[in-house]
Amino acid sequence: MQLEIKTPSRTAPAKLVEALYQRRSVRGFTSEAVTREALSPLIDAAVQAPSAMNAQPWSFTVVSDKALLATISKNAKAHMLKELGGEAKANSFSQMLGDPNFDIFYGAAALVVISAPRDAAWAVEDCAMAAENLMLAAHATGLGTCWIGFAQKWLNTTEGLAAIGLDASQSAVAPIIVGHPKAKTDAVARKVPSVRWV
Repeated sequence: MQLEIKTPSRTAPAKLVEALYQRRSVRGFTSEAVTREALSPLIDAAVQAPSAMNAQPWSFTVVSDKALLATISKNAKAHMLKELGGEAKANSFSQMLGDPNFDIFYGAAALVVISAPRDAAWAVEDCAMAAENLMLAAHATGLGTCWIGFAQKWLNTTEGLAAIGLDASQSAVAPIIVGHPKAKTDAVARKVPSVRWV
């Protein structure tokens, strides 16, 4: 169902609704680079997100170095497998994580890690809202994104934080890959939500 936006002289609201309905996670990218000029407006969109007490605690680390992305992928996979321990054989992710050719970043040109001070009361919520803004803005410009949960735990180790230039006072909340999609990702229908009107 398409929503009708009644704003005669403005197309932005209609484009926003289109992005809300059409954005989906992308897990296949071309080798084309994503320039700083293309990424900067996405970060600008991210910081327009609401935050608790308007603290705006977020910071952004952009990683586009292919060797570093490969190192993070390798270390994050090993970390996840170690955490799974004896459950790894039964876990559906274990085969994927154990594959040396599997890149957790799916060949994306860039990784944007949204972080915040570890002691910030609402860091996760604030960074998640910034991440959604970033992903919607990326979709609107034809770029694809995906939140990479596989990267989170290793990025929050001392070694992982150091790899992206952060220290132990920070928490890497949202690792978002950005790149040029190999193919259009069709919007999958959403489940009918459970709604209670009280």
